[in-house]
Amino acid sequence: MAFARKVWHLLVAIKDGLVLLLMLLFFAALYGALTSRPSAGLVREGALLIKLDGSVVEEPAAQDPLAALTSSVAPTREYRARDMVRAISAAASDDRIKAVVLDLSRFTGAGSVTLGELGEALDLVRAAKKPVLTWALAYTDDGVQLAAHATEVWVDPLGGAFVTGPGGENLYYGPLLERLKIKAHVYKVGTYKDFVEPYLLDGQSEPARQARIALYASLWDNWKADVAKARPKAQLAQVTGDPVGWLKASGGDAAKAALAAGLVDKLGDSVAFGERVKAVAGADPGDDSPGAYAHTPPAALLAAHPENSSGDAVAVVTVAGDIIDGKAGPGIAGGERIARLIDQANADDAKALVLRVDSPGGSVIASEQIRLAVERFKAKGRPVAVSMANLAASGGYWVSTPAQRIFAQPSTITGSIGIFSVIPSFEGALAQYGVHSDGVRTTPLSGQPDPFSGFTPEVDAMLQANVEAGYNRFIGLVAGARKKSPQQIDAIAQGRVWDGGTARQNGLVDQFGGLDDAIGWAAQQAKLDSWHPAFYRTDANPYASLMERLGGGEDDGEGAPAADLAAIIAQRQQSGLARIMGDLQRLLTVRGAQAYCLDCPVQDGGAAARGDKAGLVQLAREWLGV
Repeated sequence: MAFARKVWHLLVAIKDGLVLLLMLLFFAALYGALTSRPSAGLVREGALLIKLDGSVVEEPAAQDPLAALTSSVAPTREYRARDMVRAISAAASDDRIKAVVLDLSRFTGAGSVTLGELGEALDLVRAAKKPVLTWALAYTDDGVQLAAHATEVWVDPLGGAFVTGPGGENLYYGPLLERLKIKAHVYKVGTYKDFVEPYLLDGQSEPARQARIALYASLWDNWKADVAKARPKAQLAQVTGDPVGWLKASGGDAAKAALAAGLVDKLGDSVAFGERVKAVAGADPGDDSPGAYAHTPPAALLAAHPENSSGDAVAVVTVAGDIIDGKAGPGIAGGERIARLIDQANADDAKALVLRVDSPGGSVIASEQIRLAVERFKAKGRPVAVSMANLAASGGYWVSTPAQRIFAQPSTITGSIGIFSVIPSFEGALAQYGVHSDGVRTTPLSGQPDPFSGFTPEVDAMLQANVEAGYNRFIGLVAGARKKSPQQIDAIAQGRVWDGGTARQNGLVDQFGGLDDAIGWAAQQAKLDSWHPAFYRTDANPYASLMERLGGGEDDGEGAPAADLAAIIAQRQQSGLARIMGDLQRLLTVRGAQAYCLDCPVQDGGAAARGDKAGLVQLAREWLGV
């Protein structure tokens, strides 16, 4: 018995030791995953492989680790635009990189300005006499524009290339809300401030229609000009003018139709494409599978080519996504968070500030919070510039007003200078079910605003007066910044959205240029002999980073699923459902005055693709404040 007891104690000790060892190994692996960084030593002679399994954005959104763990679908990835541009540009000068390869099978899109910047970087690679090759199961507008800058465009024989052009339709809920006896109290200023129209009308107003026609025509012309310049042989008129005839001419085979129209150069599956790249970049010594070729991921190449850090610092703060109250972000511009970043740059005595704006606007209070932080920086006599990316409208323009110089691109969407507020009330809907309200008021404001018994005329008048005061303030800020009279600004404001080219003509933008141009101007104004950009960002959540690494590396391709034409249509249907939920959320969520742009197109890789779909339970909780 004593011998058996000793054997049992020995087995328990071995078990405890193994458990302890496994725990140590787990935490060691966890620490390694959290602290690992791309190494410059990982750059291999071969191709730079960029697998865009998601969207390219100005500032990737923070990932919720819990949502990533509980979701049955891998989250759609977001790639920082500047990192992608830097990696491609570095490939042009790095002798180890023989070619640049873009896998666009899961590419969900980017903004017009971002696509232009990526295209310019690819042109640098081609100018260095290095091939650029792309492959996808199917290309849509953004993919077609990016692939146009390649030397060889491949598509899967079962895929194709499709061009739809900008534009589309919004949903209008006015008759539905009227039928349900739900009253949308709308307070706005601006003939073209059409964000509230879906809650009032059954279709867009004529001023909104004309403004949208002008905007989309400019964006469409810019898209066609970029593709035609990069790929002169592409028969865009045939593809977009008679898409059915174009497809039928190739027997309904979309891949052959794309080849005939010059949108692609080769048909082949991923293995055939890989063999082609292997002939250019060399075989992968560690992988003898068909189609494997030597390659380097962007992170490793960026580690080998770090940004210059010598000289004085020019602070760069990014305002990306909806501007909302609080500390939200990155990927969403929480006013308090952005203001703190600017104040930190101020405390660090940065010599100049560049605000990189890529936002359709949002909360007036949060926009003002950011603007005041910029004013505090400027109060010390240091230059401030704004670099507009894809969007800088409404609240995005509000935060830009302190700048001494505003840079934009022809495809930038800006303006939308106007303010609105929309609040629903349900007295009519409740009355249909026998629910009525009664009580005693000591003043016209007692118990107001009341969403269940309705608003008094005094409340309506006060809210409208408050919005008008906010609009006058907005006009005054722009007039002072642009050195024009309020009447001159009002004539180009009224909530109207402008493309960057027109905005430059009417004085809302100073000159064309990108972020580097804005940084260079700010450094010159600060009289700096040498400088470097210092990017002030919110630290990434290390656990979210861990989830991303556990979800697969850059080469694993576990993002959004590759899509053919039918899958593209299904994905857009899903985005449409998410848009309906977003419209409902915007109506029911309690917010203050808003400076937000309805006309600003949202790329496919936006909130809907990230899975930001509010459920009815969540909407109810937000409305009830719980």
